[in-house]
Amino acid sequence: MPTDPFTDLSPDQQVKVLPRHLAGPGPVDLGTVWPFPEDWSVHQADDGAALATSPCLRLVASLALDADSPRKGKWTVTANRAPFGSAAWQVTFDATTPVELLHDFHSELVDLYLEDRHSGQGRLLEDNTPPQEAYTLLLARGWSHQIKTDGTRFFRDPESLGVVRHRYAIVSADSPTWSAWGGYPSEPYWRARFSYGTPTTLAAAFTASLVSTEPVGRVVKDIPFHTRRHIYVAAATSAQQPSVSSPLPVPPSFPGPSRTR
Repeated sequence: MPTDPFTDLSPDQQVKVLPRHLAGPGPVDLGTVWPFPEDWSVHQADDGAALATSPCLRLVASLALDADSPRKGKWTVTANRAPFGSAAWQVTFDATTPVELLHDFHSELVDLYLEDRHSGQGRLLEDNTPPQEAYTLLLARGWSHQIKTDGTRFFRDPESLGVVRHRYAIVSADSPTWSAWGGYPSEPYWRARFSYGTPTTLAAAFTASLVSTEPVGRVVKDIPFHTRRHIYVAAATSAQQPSVSSPLPVPPSFPGPSRTR
């Protein structure tokens, strides 16, 4: 059985770890998760809840916190067909989702939004990217592939602690086309759901970040306990993480998102 790599480290020790999906959420603020252009409207309430809208009013992003929930709330992005109109698609992430995954997803969302604004191609609503773009990199990183007769396929990391599910045969538009989770299947740390109609490009940006080999920075005490034996410590430093009482502490610096197109 693997040993706990954090046994001899202080709870306040800063480390860089992999894989990302087992690292815990990390320190988060809106500037990290939402790299939105200056012309977007962003509002945050005193309790940490937040709302952002694009100038065209067709994209709405929100954060709803729930301190009593095991996964602490939800990040949500909704694309509407017209301002204040019906939703074309929606993506949700538990608030416990690693911040690097959230950042890279929203960065790709901004790229699609800007591309549509300048070209008028409408890829936010009609994206022809093939599903292979979202799962080829998983296979390249050693994730297994299982196809089921109910119209779903599963991709699992070598220890089955990270899972991506794709519905390749849509039976109901109410079921997510893509979903992912990290941690033990019986009680994952976080979940992500991409509704029917979500651009595959956004799912591909998320999966690319999911299996990125760039280690993420964490403090030992913030790394989920039950899967620590499955985490690789890439580096450790002597710096101390300051104590922060806010649910949305100041973020570290992250590398820029990698493009999937």
